[in-house]
Amino acid sequence: MATNQTYYVPEQSKWPIIATVGLGLTLFGLASILVNGSQGESTTIPWTLFFLGALIMAYMLFGWFGNVIRESRAGLYSPQMDRTFRWGMSWFIFSEVMFFAAFFGALFYVRTFAVPWLGGEGDRGSSAMLWDGFQATWPLTQNPDPSAYPGPKEVIGAWGLPLINTILLVSSSFTVTVAHHGLKAGNRQKVKLWLAATIVLGLSFLTLQAFEYHHAYAELDLTLSSGIYGSTFFMLTGFHGAHVTLGCLMLIIMLVRIFKGHFSADNHFGFEAASWYWHFVDVVWLGLFVFVYIL
Repeated sequence: MATNQTYYVPEQSKWPIIATVGLGLTLFGLASILVNGSQGESTTIPWTLFFLGALIMAYMLFGWFGNVIRESRAGLYSPQMDRTFRWGMSWFIFSEVMFFAAFFGALFYVRTFAVPWLGGEGDRGSSAMLWDGFQATWPLTQNPDPSAYPGPKEVIGAWGLPLINTILLVSSSFTVTVAHHGLKAGNRQKVKLWLAATIVLGLSFLTLQAFEYHHAYAELDLTLSSGIYGSTFFMLTGFHGAHVTLGCLMLIIMLVRIFKGHFSADNHFGFEAASWYWHFVDVVWLGLFVFVYIL
């Protein structure tokens, strides 16, 4: 016979509404930054909206996750609630897979269809009449209309910083797995050591990516405005960098909780969820390394 302990129903919460407002401002500000920046208009107000939305999102995450942690520590969650969290995280990661699939799809479409058509290939080859003499190559450093969209001087090679970043992220998947095994074995010192190593690797990745972006903008003229190659490059690597940043924050929170004595060998889904997410961003980077930098 079912009892009121079978399933925990949380109390009414303000956090979904706050999340909606914060996410809306963040995305609107980001879209306005891209549009205004491409048209040479001021981006002061868009940046203000973006950071305001980001602050609201940070407040929401701190408060909402704090509520969940307190409820979990109070023993309010049943095994059914644990399964609910697992399904929720699984669907969230699936939505992220679809998010990046859209950008990889755009890259595939541009490389396989749009650029060759502009160069006169295939049934749509009449497009070559628009840009006489245009040579369809990839990476596209000579755009069809260089006066409007000057191409980059050159692109970033795969075997420098991108290769180092690949090694860092692949290594971080190993370290977070070792930390997870340590938690399941009840070895908290092992968890602290290897989780801290994972965070250091993730932050190192972000630091090197910042150097790469500075090199691209300052020396290669590779920007968001340098044609379709620049757009796809920064949209894919930029959104991935944002996900790595979020993943680092999640792991830092997990490390703080470990130091506070949270989690046990058989009850640590918060840690598992963060590790799932970290493995996801690692896999996405492998796809980026192959299809953006190498091929």
